[in-house]
Amino acid sequence: MTHQPPPSRILVVDDAPETLELLNRNLTDTGYDVRTATGVAQAIDILDRDRVDLVITDLKMPKVSGLDLVRHVRENCSDTEVMMITGYPTIENAVTAVKAGSREYLTKPFTDEELLTAVQRVLHLQNARRRARTRHDHPPAVHGLIGQSAAMRAVFHAIDKAATSSATVLISGESGTGKELAARAIHYAGPRASAPFVPVNCGSIPENLLESELFGHLRGAFTGAVSPRTGFFRTAHGGTIFLDEIGNTGLPMQAKLLRVLEDGHVYMLGSDRPHKIDVRVVAASNKDLQTLVRSGVFREDLFFRLNVIAIAMPPLRDRADDVLLLAAHFMNEFADDSGRAAPQFTDDTLDVFRRYHWPGNVRELENLVQRLLVMTEHERIDVTDLPPNMRFSVEGGDDLDRSLADIEARHIRRVLASVDGNKSRAARILGIDRKTLREKLKATEDHPES
Repeated sequence: MTHQPPPSRILVVDDAPETLELLNRNLTDTGYDVRTATGVAQAIDILDRDRVDLVITDLKMPKVSGLDLVRHVRENCSDTEVMMITGYPTIENAVTAVKAGSREYLTKPFTDEELLTAVQRVLHLQNARRRARTRHDHPPAVHGLIGQSAAMRAVFHAIDKAATSSATVLISGESGTGKELAARAIHYAGPRASAPFVPVNCGSIPENLLESELFGHLRGAFTGAVSPRTGFFRTAHGGTIFLDEIGNTGLPMQAKLLRVLEDGHVYMLGSDRPHKIDVRVVAASNKDLQTLVRSGVFREDLFFRLNVIAIAMPPLRDRADDVLLLAAHFMNEFADDSGRAAPQFTDDTLDVFRRYHWPGNVRELENLVQRLLVMTEHERIDVTDLPPNMRFSVEGGDDLDRSLADIEARHIRRVLASVDGNKSRAARILGIDRKTLREKLKATEDHPES
């Protein structure tokens, strides 16, 4: 029997009985646990006795105003949100309410849909912040995979299924989404956990050396082979080999990999004697292999051999609530390593985290949190502490009068600034290799910032 969390409790405060009755009925029918109060004194009495998730208060009430109640909640009920409603809307009142701590500001008359949408928005953000603040709310999954979003629950389910099988697995996803973590989770959750896990980045090894690295070579097999090498496949015997960025391999190497998958034998360079291996293959790519197949640069038969079990790692921009969990996890982890108390993110900072598009995915978030811990000495991290590319900025125009090269150059400069000039990290975020980045940086010299 699954445990259902209790419904959110809402306290409605208004001196008009008809308004109380209307809001009570609408919110109760939606499934909320509702309390009502006709004034601030009664509301404070309820807040002292009961846990309340959200206070919805009228602005103008006799004796004590709703603004005073907002301030009271903000300074005495740290985990309670506030919404302001009023029949006397002015810009001054709205600004004052928001400054006092009201999360939403609705003017009467409002529709049922407007009310419920505002309530859901406030409670959704509250729940996300609670998960972010609670360090052990969702213990890290195997090898650091963290998430409660529907997309990550699907990934966890797929990992559990894949771990019980010996079939090949193809993990797809953008750079920085955690493809290697998923591969490790599959290995260490399965029967091969005590055997080696051997990660190989096919994109970082020159094509003319990749065969030797994967399959090994005998002494004298080629110029420079002064000693024999076992090769990654034989090193991984009994365990798992993780072939990352397999889309970067050439067609000749793809043919050799296909042969290994079909007959389970490897041939060392310089030898015609096969070596039987027992290796599970998990491959990954940040490119769409099916597109590469259609364009003729990736073998279709190899794709089908690899794609027996498919796992798609979601980009961080599709996991808004997980961003807060991950940010809290990384901050606590880095703070523990440095022997200091973890700074807290302000609500505004968490809002920025949820809205930001995270082109570098989880890797970008991890790097950012580490940078914030190092560079920030105070106990709270606010929006002003974030890199310029994450903060709101009024642009000088809509870029419609700029050339494509100008816009690309500007974007490259902004990404570089966000990672403190680290070209390797910038290349990963941009989805290009370092050589291409160097060429584009050279080209940006012809397109200086206007």
